[in-house]
Amino acid sequence: MLSGRSPSAAAGSTGPLAASGGKCAYGKREGRPFIWHVYGVGWSPDGSRLASSGWEGAIRLWDPTSGSCIQIIGDSDSADTLFYGVAWSPDGQLLACGTSQHGLQVWDVTARSRRWVGEAHATWIRRVAWSPDGTRVVGGGDDGHVYLWDASDGTQLLRLVGHHGPVTSVAWGPDRMRLASGGGGREGGELFVWDAHSGQRHPAWEAGNSALAGHPGLVSAVAWGPSGELLVSGGSDGMLRWWEVPSGECVRVREAHQGTVQALKVSPDGSTLASCGDDGAVALWDLERGEHRDQGSDRGAEGIVARVGGD
Repeated sequence: MLSGRSPSAAAGSTGPLAASGGKCAYGKREGRPFIWHVYGVGWSPDGSRLASSGWEGAIRLWDPTSGSCIQIIGDSDSADTLFYGVAWSPDGQLLACGTSQHGLQVWDVTARSRRWVGEAHATWIRRVAWSPDGTRVVGGGDDGHVYLWDASDGTQLLRLVGHHGPVTSVAWGPDRMRLASGGGGREGGELFVWDAHSGQRHPAWEAGNSALAGHPGLVSAVAWGPSGELLVSGGSDGMLRWWEVPSGECVRVREAHQGTVQALKVSPDGSTLASCGDDGAVALWDLERGEHRDQGSDRGAEGIVARVGGD
């Protein structure tokens, strides 16, 4: 069994444990230090626990105050399961995690048991997100499909087809009626907005929309504004792009990071956007105006994640 302690696991840390997308966490095996790649991280809704997942074949729960690993979850049916993106249910009772070749898995954290497995053929589920009311879960696959499951039993409700490459980001709109997905296609980045009930793409986001030409690489992160009329995307080119959802038009572009934008989070009051990237920096932006507010890196950015919030 693996047991570890991250030296930077304090609440709000932007060190290895609080990073994602190929960063590393630290621990010990048989008394010797080792590292593993972390590909997903998420705060519980009440901020009392932090979940991480990666290529060690386990999900780890951490006490953010002490930095101690307090629980390890693994797939007892398949020792080769690799966990990717993680997301907490709105009530903090369940944890969803995408995997390689083993679909979406949802775990009851209190009971320490797997609730259900949502099959998605032989693909990687890179990123996952719960609907705001906790009734559905969405996941993006390397097969270019977006999957929606019933959160109560894992029944697959929809399979959304349209991407021409891996789906690397998914996010629910605040109205629960729409969701956004981003990835990379044959011609570059792709960003789509979908009707979450019918599975149809929003008319303004059909083929020919400027969103299909906006990112030269892949769309690595996406976040909604609180009104549901604004969408912000981050790409592998380190740029942020602001989009008007009704029209599908890009209204603002900002240089944010050196390297891929790994995550975007909106503050609870809906006024501030936080971005983090491969350069180790966390940047804060005025969500509506796109103006840069503050920036930190490594230990200097402690507390930003805690203040901004999000999973």
